[in-house]
Order: sequence, then structure tokens, then C-alpha cells
Amino acid sequence: MVPALRYLVGACGRARGSFAGGSPGACGFASGRLRPLCGGSRSACTSSFDIVIVGGGIVGLASARALILRHPSLSIGVLEKEKDLAVHQTGHNSGVIHSGIYYKPESLKAKLCVQGAALLYEYCQQKGISYKQCGKLIVAVEQEEIPRLQSLYEKGLQNGVQGLRLIQQEDIKKKEPYCRGLMAIDCPHTGIVDYRQVALSFAQDFQEAGGSVLTNFEVKDIEMAKESPSRSIDGMQYPIVIKNTKGEEIRCQYVVTCAGLYSDRISELSGCTPDPRIVPFRGDYLLLKPEKCYLVKGNIYPVPDSRFPFLGVHFTPRMDGSIWLGPNAVLAFKREGYRPFDFSATDVMDIIINSGLIKLASQHFSYGVTEMYKACFLGATVKYLQKFIPEITISDILRGPAGVRAQALDRDGNLVEDFVFDAGVGDIGNRILHVRNAPSPAATSSIAISGMIADEVQQRFEL
Repeated sequence: MVPALRYLVGACGRARGSFAGGSPGACGFASGRLRPLCGGSRSACTSSFDIVIVGGGIVGLASARALILRHPSLSIGVLEKEKDLAVHQTGHNSGVIHSGIYYKPESLKAKLCVQGAALLYEYCQQKGISYKQCGKLIVAVEQEEIPRLQSLYEKGLQNGVQGLRLIQQEDIKKKEPYCRGLMAIDCPHTGIVDYRQVALSFAQDFQEAGGSVLTNFEVKDIEMAKESPSRSIDGMQYPIVIKNTKGEEIRCQYVVTCAGLYSDRISELSGCTPDPRIVPFRGDYLLLKPEKCYLVKGNIYPVPDSRFPFLGVHFTPRMDGSIWLGPNAVLAFKREGYRPFDFSATDVMDIIINSGLIKLASQHFSYGVTEMYKACFLGATVKYLQKFIPEITISDILRGPAGVRAQALDRDGNLVEDFVFDAGVGDIGNRILHVRNAPSPAATSSIAISGMIADEVQQRFEL
């Protein structure tokens, strides 16, 4: 079993494990889009695989790639409910390559981020994927933030983050001429990349190695095959049946789910526990007008509040030259609700009844109200941004895109920041591995995470 991975069997008889964590490019595909295709000797209509990965985001695709490169003789398929890959969390994030400074020293989350960032830079160089190692300043603008900044600096050193420096006002101005601050951490190894382009490149690697990708396949049920009267070979060799909403089915020996915003529901479909529940948080971005982009050179971040997993509103350059400001963190009323008024009664009732959201809201009521206020009133966000760059005015910004974060929440209202593996017992449980929570910086860490998932799959399924 992978070191640092713990499995606990509860009274319900289900095994669970957790380890501490968190613009389309061509990549050989026309317009960066993937249709139901497959590589190698398998065809799109093949209905049986040795291993199926549910979820075509960056973690699922990285895991599929790692598995097929390690086990080239196995037939492996990826199922994605959308018509294109990597369109949700992977395609709606800030694109930052994190350095690993924020996480608890010696935690797996810290190690995977530091390792994953190095692997990601190396991979992008090998594949010719554009990226910029533009650096980041974490800036203290108030005197009371300085002790937290210094503590964060020490944490980064313990995590092995390279090149960190504590700098004063004069050096802040040299790095970011328009930024004000009392003290800052200079993180030169932070960068930016288009993560959807990276994910599509993972998909291309996977297909070229013989893997199959099936899009428009929304999983509706996962169950053990019922033995047919003829005792078919497929029923014995591929005992798991995965059905979609169209009535089509795929058979396989083993399943790995990386379902992001739907990880709890996919787990429940297979008979595993639905906890921790996923609560969607929307993050709205603002855009700096093109004529004002000279105000920002690299990433500028606030000193984070350790009570929350969100890093706060920040300034982020993009690969296309634009500057994103944000995100905030407000409850989304739909799991893929990228607009303020997107609403799903099913999702809302699920959040209220089954998650610990009410307890979380009572614990952090003031924070939640502030975030909602800033989401509704642009001036409030601008006032916050002016703490860092006073020259920014409300006329300099536009409303931009949004993303939705899959935040795992336990029934006591605690935000689950660790990676969580979930499995079960019995015939079906012994053949499934659920990646239940892959929090930020999962995109940065995706290659490192995929290696760990491949290790666990190999050990658990005795490949």
C-alpha cells in the first residue's frame, strides 16, 4: 500500500482511505476538441476494458495516462459526460502553477505540489506547451499581516520551495512597480499555463499509447454484471457494468473515478458512502481592461487566512496577456452553476439536507456575507484590490468568467482539505477506487497525483 495512505473500515463495512493533500490548445486535435475516439487497436464501439476511469478532467486524464504507460498491455478507457474533455474545473481555473508554499510541512499535499510543479514544467517543455514562470508576490499590506507572512515564509522553506525571499517595500516596487505593500514573499517558481491544453495533451498521450476516450457518456449506474444464461465470457472476465443515461453500457474489470463536482454521487452509485459531500463554491473573476494591464507583471496574492482553503482575491496574468482579478468564493446553487442565477433544486436540497453547510455557515457567517456582498457590488471588490494597486478604479475593470470549485464538506461543517480515496467491500467494492476529493492545487500536482493513483491501483487491484 502507498506510504501515508490510511484505510479505515467503519461500522457500515465500507473501507475508506485518505491522504493529506489538493484556452484550448490543439495538442493534435482539431480545434482542441475531442469526440468519442480511441487509440491503438481499440475502437470507439468497444464495450469492455480492463480499467475504466470515470471523469475526463485533468486528474482523470493524468491518471489514465500514468496507468497506460505503466501497463501498456491493459485496455483502459476514459468516460466523460460532456462532449469535450476538461471543460469544468480544469477549464475554469486561474491557470496558476503553484509553488507549494501554502501547505502544512511534511504533508502529502505539500510534497505533491512541489514535486508536481517540477514535473509539470518538465512536461510542458517536452511537449512544447507554452507557459510562463512569471513568479508571485504574496504581499502584506497591513502591519498585523506581517507575522502571518513570516510564518508562511518559514512554511515554504520547510516544504522545499525554491528561491523564496522575504522582501521589503523597495524590492516590491522593483518587481511590481504599481503594487504597494509593507513586506512580501517573492516566489520566483510560480508560473502560469493553460491547464486545459495540458489536459488535452495528457489525453493525446493516452490515446497514442492505445487508450480509449468516450465522450457524451454520462454515468447513471455502476453495478455487478448479472450472469447471463449462457454464462458469457464477458460477464465473467468483465464483471462490472457501467451504464449511461442513454441506456448504453460499458463492461470492465476495475473502475477508478475522478468525477470532481460529482465525486460523491458517483461513489454513491456504486454502493459506497456519499460522505464527504461536495458543496460547489463559485469563484467570480474580474478582468482588467487591456489598456490597464501594464499595472500587473506577475501574480500578486494577499496573505491568506488560514481558516479558509481559499487564497483570497488575487491578480493573475494569463497566457493570452489578459489579467484576471479574483476569485471570490460564494455558494453556487448548481454544481456547474457558472452564472449567479444558475439554479438546481436537486443540488440545493442536497446541499442543505445532506452536507454540513448549515454548520459551516454558522461558523463563518461574517466571511460568507462579505463574499456575497463583494460578488454583488463591484465597488467593494475594487476597494479591496486598491489595497494592493491604488491606481485601479472601477472604470478599469470588467466582469469576467467564473469557475466552480468542488469543495468536500463533512457533516460537521468542516472543509475537507485532504485527498480522499474511497472504496468498499464485497464484489463491487473491491474493484473500485474513488478519488473523492482532489482540492487545489490538484492541477499543479496532477502528474504527481497520477503517479500515486497508479501506485494505489496497482497495489489494490494486484495488476
